[in-house]
Amino acid sequence: MALTLSLGLLSQPTIANDAKATADAKPSFEQYIVKIKQEALAKGFEQALIDTSFANVVFHQRAVKADRNQPETVETLDTYLPKRLPDWKIKRARAKYKEHEALLNKVAEEYGVQPRFIVALWGLETNFGKIMGNYNVVSALSTMAYEGRREAFFKKELWAALNILKADHISIDKMKGSWAGAMGQNQFMPTSFVAYAVDGDGDGKKDIWTNQADVFASMANYLKKEGWSDEITWGRQVKLPSDFDTSLAIPNNTGGRKNWLKAWAKTEKTLAQWQALGVRRTDGTNLPNVDIKAALVFPDGKKGRAYLAYDNYKSLMQWNLSYYFVSSVGHLSDHIKYPPIQ
Repeated sequence: MALTLSLGLLSQPTIANDAKATADAKPSFEQYIVKIKQEALAKGFEQALIDTSFANVVFHQRAVKADRNQPETVETLDTYLPKRLPDWKIKRARAKYKEHEALLNKVAEEYGVQPRFIVALWGLETNFGKIMGNYNVVSALSTMAYEGRREAFFKKELWAALNILKADHISIDKMKGSWAGAMGQNQFMPTSFVAYAVDGDGDGKKDIWTNQADVFASMANYLKKEGWSDEITWGRQVKLPSDFDTSLAIPNNTGGRKNWLKAWAKTEKTLAQWQALGVRRTDGTNLPNVDIKAALVFPDGKKGRAYLAYDNYKSLMQWNLSYYFVSSVGHLSDHIKYPPIQ
């Protein structure tokens, strides 16, 4: 302890000087944008596109604050789900399903994704297109790149945004999104747009901001490309016996999607095997007698809810690596399906 304290005292002037030097060395936001524009030119973007895209770029201190002050997780699913899925949202989801049923069925037939999941994602991402964010996406991404903690990530997103503008899918004044650059009614990051967005109605543009056909088709294409199957659902909450071996579940902290998928592969079993281990539906009845595999997950740890997750769960975890998000999508999709919409 004495050594640590002494070292701390001795290093204080040096730390202060280093911090000042770092602050002095960092360019202004305006200088950074000049450098970014030079990089864009070197990457082959035309000067006219660069000038137009960055003409009104500004630094958003609110975006930096939002990134640094994201709330810590203090919820459980028992408190989280009622907030994310209030009665009005469930009713609106069912009404939106009915309203867009013809288009949703067309998309479902083409991509093999059940419409209820498209509507659930739509509702949870942007309240059915009502809350998409009002940040200029180039400004938001430039701000986050300048902030520096994830510069490489946000610069990659920025180049993708320029490619979207280059392809004339959207104009710079209408390219709005969240403080982190997530865009449109499905909140695609620009790289996700490039990878998954599709022209749903054949008008030559991929418009996830105002074109419902493009929004739904792009969401379905995302899930399809991430392995979705319309022959199964997402998963189900289950009941475990009192003496159940909880080590059979995926560990809660695997450290990223890659390790999570490895844990999935090690722990998945057939429904018949889970049945033999005493796993049951929440009402105590037997699991479905179908030949599919599932992994066991504990979103709130071993003392919280237990879910058997089917392969489609993995596709939703690619969309957002969060048990809480996936649970909310799954439960909302179930509310859309049951009782049947007349």
